[in-house]
Amino acid sequence: MTKLITQDQVDRQINTFATRSFRDMADGDYIAARMACRAGLMPQFLWSAQQAFEKYLKYILLVNRMPAKKVGHDIAEAFMLAQKLSHPPKLRPASRKFFNHVAIYGQRRYLDGCYFVEGFPLFELDMAVWELRRYCQILDVLGKELPEREQVLLSDARAALARSEQSPPQYFRLHLGFLESVLDDRNHPSRAPLIWKNGFFNRGRRRTVSRRHVMHFSNAPLSNFPDMLDELLKYIQIPGRDEREWRKFLAGETRRKDDASQVS
Repeated sequence: MTKLITQDQVDRQINTFATRSFRDMADGDYIAARMACRAGLMPQFLWSAQQAFEKYLKYILLVNRMPAKKVGHDIAEAFMLAQKLSHPPKLRPASRKFFNHVAIYGQRRYLDGCYFVEGFPLFELDMAVWELRRYCQILDVLGKELPEREQVLLSDARAALARSEQSPPQYFRLHLGFLESVLDDRNHPSRAPLIWKNGFFNRGRRRTVSRRHVMHFSNAPLSNFPDMLDELLKYIQIPGRDEREWRKFLAGETRRKDDASQVS
């Protein structure tokens, strides 16, 4: 005999899916991004940062039941879609600038396009993740009646979000968050890379964090040698664009190089 499942049970299962598959995984991607940045692996840093932002946003959209099947890996589109929610995520200008940079360059994990990193990327990542992650919790139950204990949790979540910008960032915590569990466990192997020079996620009230200025860039092989495209396509599928788009893109790159050489 088939057991009937109520809509409330389905809703709770979906929220659990969002937490484990999106928010918890995003927390891991965030720690991985910090580790890559510390090691000077900038393409991996950008890719892991992009993955973290993507999953945080997909969590936000899913728990608010916002259809997002067409978003794909476009974090800029996901962020704009989230602005339609009752609690739209807010990023301060510096965080939005970093977020937009990751949106452009974060998916170039095969060096299929040029990229650069300049500034204080670790600090900028920490700040942007902290600001976006505050919204990765249940803030709206879409008109449902909740048991008293869960209603208290909902009210506490909204209150914590409202006062988050007026309190030290370390005081903000998500209920049952993976990062919070890492911070609480002094023996967790991810704790050291999480709290290293982190002014947003740590157990103390750190007033200052040293920052290292980074300037790193790399040109893509295809941009440097566009004539190899036909031969290359015999062996691999180049990510990012289809064959026609690659030809148009590289023709544009070639024209820009020609123009630049004539000017010089």
